Amino acid sequence: MPVGNVEAFYAAMEGGANAVYLGLKTFNARGRAANFNNYQLLLIINEAKRYNAKVYVTLNTVIKNKELNELLDTLWFLSLTKISAVIIQDWGTYYLLKKHFPKLVIHGSTQMAHHNSLGAIHAAKLGIERIILARELTLNELELIQKKSPIETEVFVHGALCYSFSGMCTFSSYLSGAGANRGLCAQPCRRFFSVNNEKTLAFSMKDNQLIDFIPQLTKFGVASLKIEGRLKSGEYVYTVARAYRMAIDNNSKLAEAKELLSFDMGRPKTQWFYAPKVSNAISENPNTGLLIGTVEKVTDSSILFSSLVQIQKGNRLRIRTQNDQEQLAFKVDAFKQLDHKYEIYTNTKGINIGNEIFIAALGNEKFPAKLKGSAKPINDKMPLNQKKKAIAALRVFEVKKKQQIFVRINNLEWLRKIRLEDIDHLILLLTKQELKEFRLNTPFIQKNKYKIWIELPQFISETDIDFYRTFIANAERKGYCNYSLSHLSQKELLSIKSNFITNENVYCYNDAASKFLYSQGAKWVIGSFENEFDNMLSGANRSQIIPLYYYPRLFYSRQPVKTTDTFFDDDKNMYNRHLKNGITVVVPKNPVSLFQYSTKLKAKGFNQFLIDLSFENPSQNLLNRLLQKLKKSEKEESGTTFNFKKGLK
Repeated sequence: MPVGNVEAFYAAMEGGANAVYLGLKTFNARGRAANFNNYQLLLIINEAKRYNAKVYVTLNTVIKNKELNELLDTLWFLSLTKISAVIIQDWGTYYLLKKHFPKLVIHGSTQMAHHNSLGAIHAAKLGIERIILARELTLNELELIQKKSPIETEVFVHGALCYSFSGMCTFSSYLSGAGANRGLCAQPCRRFFSVNNEKTLAFSMKDNQLIDFIPQLTKFGVASLKIEGRLKSGEYVYTVARAYRMAIDNNSKLAEAKELLSFDMGRPKTQWFYAPKVSNAISENPNTGLLIGTVEKVTDSSILFSSLVQIQKGNRLRIRTQNDQEQLAFKVDAFKQLDHKYEIYTNTKGINIGNEIFIAALGNEKFPAKLKGSAKPINDKMPLNQKKKAIAALRVFEVKKKQQIFVRINNLEWLRKIRLEDIDHLILLLTKQELKEFRLNTPFIQKNKYKIWIELPQFISETDIDFYRTFIANAERKGYCNYSLSHLSQKELLSIKSNFITNENVYCYNDAASKFLYSQGAKWVIGSFENEFDNMLSGANRSQIIPLYYYPRLFYSRQPVKTTDTFFDDDKNMYNRHLKNGITVVVPKNPVSLFQYSTKLKAKGFNQFLIDLSFENPSQNLLNRLLQKLKKSEKEESGTTFNFKKGLK
């Protein structure tokens, strides 16, 4: 169960949870939760022991170089506790754990985007005990993964859903520098967008509810069922814990358990990819809570409405306003009831006739807000000399002095427009169908195969693994031995004679992550699209490939949406939707362009650059112009700078 505060912890225990997951004050993906300090964690560990429950600590954000000192202190402290596991996203965190704190058990967060058996097999080789699988899997895919997985798997079964694959969303970061991978998601998928001049919730997901599938998940051998909600109340945690505890312990009580869940105060529910159809998984209402009626009359001091739901003192109500921007919420104190009509006395400013009314919380259950017991404090600082040695050991990298230009295309028509003598490397990001049609024996392609890197997609379903394995084996036989990986586990598809680079989706924000990826055999590492210049400079790695021109994938989703190819947000910013390989990708209208900083980057030792032409129409003039911009360190007028200059929070 999720634990974002003390009340939620005791609610989880009383509800029958076997384990809780929680965050400390830093490095966790729910930065807006109350979270816990180090001493509180010690108390929680002691309290959980009384309930025979496990405690997992989330360290599931990406880490900046300047944060490595604090991260080492955190890992040092955790290594002296009796936590059951740490849940991580960043490969740098993994590297430091294995190098300096090998006794800590590691779980791979869903932010790591494990979505097939390759991920499970690779994680097992790395000594990761459990992976939390992506939420976008079908029941059939999950069963196939379970049959091949050599390690434990964990599956989200209840709670809020992100539109984008977890770990693959940069929309929040693009809007404000507040990155989802930094625990600061501003939830752009819950916003209204203008499609054909009409406002719509094109990307707002219903809540996940998979309680009906507990018998199958048990049969498959899933190790753990996970509930989302570290921003939720203790009441939510208690209700959902009771329901799933009941269903796990006695499958014949599924109906009774589901009745409990009708009062979880969440959004409408979906079984998402476990259901025959996913078309109805988008919600028309971004708010949580149980809809109980609409405002029929408003006075200066009260509202009147009809409801079949019994209203009680202590209930917390929320009003959905016309513009859906304000959050009008209040606790029921004084009211009158006549049959099914209720007159609630409250401040009515901003409330209008026709507004929808939701119960946000019943207020029936109360849990302790203060942790019980005591604990002996632990030194939470790693010895300074050990920490200095650990950091110094990361800062050893080969500096590549010769400039190299990488160009990525996702349209074979580009091959007619590119002079390969003008660039050093060509990355081909092709769909499954395009790979089937790609002629490896074409003389022009054969002649330049040493320059060509075949990129694997971010998502490879379990049923497509054999296709990619066969394609790569055939390509390797014909001398194509360069690959760009979108997930580190994809190296399991390659033979030892192949080279690989990791692309921007294998996040590398710090020297520890760089050290690990190169130790895994990466020839180059493409820097993250949402990284900032200050963070690049603060690290020692100068051999990474810096993206200078690209369209950031703001959303990367398996969920289809009812929208046009072009749509707008409330600030009139334009976005484009692309659908390929069954994946919906949303990108901004304007590219990110950093050519004006190329001279500065070179002066700081960076000499590998990426020009990503994905989502551009094939044009020789465009590529020639961009190459000149790079050469002259000139600004591309239509381009933006993303987080490069303003920073990543």
